[in-house]
Amino acid sequence: MAHRLAAMNDKTMTARGFGVAGALDHQIVATLSVHAEAAGYSTFWANDTPGGDGLAGLAAAAKATTAIGLGVGVIPIDRVPAAQIIVRVEELQLPQDRLVIGIGSGGLTKGARAAVEQAAIELDKHLSARVVVGALGPRMCEIGGRSSDGVLLNWLTPDYLPTLSGLVQETAAAANRPLPWISAYVRVALTGSAVERLNAEAGRYASFPQYAAHFERMGARAIDTCVSGSADDIELGLAAFPADADEIVVRAIAADESLGAYQDLLRAAAPKGNQPT
Repeated sequence: MAHRLAAMNDKTMTARGFGVAGALDHQIVATLSVHAEAAGYSTFWANDTPGGDGLAGLAAAAKATTAIGLGVGVIPIDRVPAAQIIVRVEELQLPQDRLVIGIGSGGLTKGARAAVEQAAIELDKHLSARVVVGALGPRMCEIGGRSSDGVLLNWLTPDYLPTLSGLVQETAAAANRPLPWISAYVRVALTGSAVERLNAEAGRYASFPQYAAHFERMGARAIDTCVSGSADDIELGLAAFPADADEIVVRAIAADESLGAYQDLLRAAAPKGNQPT
């Protein structure tokens, strides 16, 4: 599809997005999306989980905003197949000119890569929204490069980003596809109890075999892919990620699930020069 969020295709700088869990209260989601738009974030993301419909969260954000990109990352196709995603996007009347749909294999094991590739092709055929593949390792990066508009990387160190982004670009070029859009989730927390929550999440993911293999491949711990501390610490940590990605998404790990806790982090991690007062 020709209509692919053209305003977000500037490769001269790394944009910054802001992401929350799909299960977060939709009133809080709507308010945060307004503040993210005002603060200069390029996109607002909602994770899709069994307890939180990411697309529904984006619908709340879409009604409250006018221009910011809206991303869902990632919808597991074993739970929500491509045909259902298409219907859901249309039911919710999501603005496809602003929409990024991230898909992943979820709990699939046998045939997972082929299933993701087919889903990406189907979504691309029926929607004008940008479609990206959630990728940890090289094989999913290759699928994202040759069969979708790009990738949403996750749990990676700044040093490993060029390896994966280069692979996505090479695969896209070999398939005669347009320059891929590369986004990367980075989990971010302010000081205090938010850091405790961040450490707990890193430990939980490190216990999953698929993620443990990914961390071993990078030669890093799960927590090494995260950023925490003061506003200055967060800016330095995010700036360490090279411009190989078009966008770094601040995957917010707040002290609690209140609006105030998320607002504090949104302000602290806002794009440089745009920190709201």
